[in-house]
Amino acid sequence: MQTSIAFIGGLGGWEIFLIVLVLLIFFGANKIPELARGLGKGIREFKDATKEIKDEIEDGIKDEKKKA
Repeated sequence: MQTSIAFIGGLGGWEIFLIVLVLLIFFGANKIPELARGLGKGIREFKDATKEIKDEIEDGIKDEKKKA
């Protein structure tokens, strides 16, 4: 029986272990936190940008409603 994690899809324990092992071999233990920080910053910037776009669209809709 294979357990799956919601955000990873159908990967089981052995697959996740293998991915972590390959990451350790290629990048080393010192480089992985830097990569994770960079990924986190990128995701945060993406979320901020999408929030700004959403706010601008909502403000535009409110302005149009006030004009009408």
